[in-house]
This record gives sequence, structure tokens and C-alpha cells, in this order.
Amino acid sequence: MKRHLLTVAVVLSSLASVEARADAESDKLREALRSATAQTRSLEDQRSALQAKVADAEREKAALTSQIAAAKAQVKEVEKTHREAVDEFNQRLEDRNQTLEKWKGAYEEAATVARTKDGERAKFEGEAIAYKASTKSCVAKNGQLMKVGRELLRRYEGVSFGDIAVINEPLMGARRVEVQNILQDYDDKLLEQKVIQ
Repeated sequence: MKRHLLTVAVVLSSLASVEARADAESDKLREALRSATAQTRSLEDQRSALQAKVADAEREKAALTSQIAAAKAQVKEVEKTHREAVDEFNQRLEDRNQTLEKWKGAYEEAATVARTKDGERAKFEGEAIAYKASTKSCVAKNGQLMKVGRELLRRYEGVSFGDIAVINEPLMGARRVEVQNILQDYDDKLLEQKVIQ
């Protein structure tokens, strides 16, 4: 029995030592489980925080995507407005060029008409000067003709029947030559006053 007791004591002692070891092991496992649970909670908290960050990033991405779409639409609108403004400017420039060409044509036509009119004016002024000079010459020659005509009339008034008979006297004809010379002088005076154009 003593042996048995001893065996039991040894077994009990072994059991106590196994139990102590098992308790130590169990404490270690409990501690590992607590540590794993704490880590799991920490990881769950981190995962929740990261999920919140991802959700925030997704919301921010959606907002930025919306802003980008609005900016693209705005850029397209600005480009459209710019294109329309450029087209309108080019059209106005083309209209201005066409108007300018019309004005140039009208100016050239007006300049040609003005040059023609200036030429005609100069020609008419020259003709007017020539006509004035010619008129003065005609007036002067007309005065001389009047003088010659009056002188002729005075001489003709002074001719008597006797003078006519002497002029027509067939024998001598001296007076006839004298009268013909006087008539030739008057004819020369008249020819001197003739207007030449």
C-alpha cells in the first residue's frame, strides 16, 4: 500500500505538475486568445476606419468625377462659344473685305470719272480762254470793219453823177484805175479783219 500510495502520490504529483503545466498552457492560450481577440478587434477597427476612408474616397471620387464632367461640359461650351466667335469674326472680316473691295471699285470709278471731268474741265477752260481771246479779236476786228464800212459809206455818199460819168469814161480810164485802186485798198482792209478759226 505504501507503494501504491507512493505511486498515487507520484501520479498525483505528476498530475499536479501536468495540471500546473496545463494551467500554464491554458493561461498562455487564454493570453494568446485575448491577444488575438484584441488584435482582431484592432483589425476590425482598422478595417472599419479603412472602409470609412474608402467610402469617403469613393464619395470624393464621385464628386470629382462630377466636377470633371461639369468642367468638360464647360470646356466644350467655351470651345463652342470660341468657335462661334471666331466664325463670326471671320465672317465679319470677309464682309468687311468685300465692302472694302466694293469701296475700292467705287473709288477707282469715281477717280476715273474725276480724272475725266478734270480733263474735260481743262479742255473747256482752254477752249474758254481761246474763245475769250477769239472774241476779243473778233470784237477788235469788228470795230475795224465798222470803221472801214463807215469810211466806205462816207466816200460813197460823196460820189456824184459826174464822178460816175468820169469813172465810166471809155477813152482815158484814168479815173477808173484810181477807183479800182481805192476799191482794192478797201478789199485788203476788209480781208485783214476777216476772222480765221
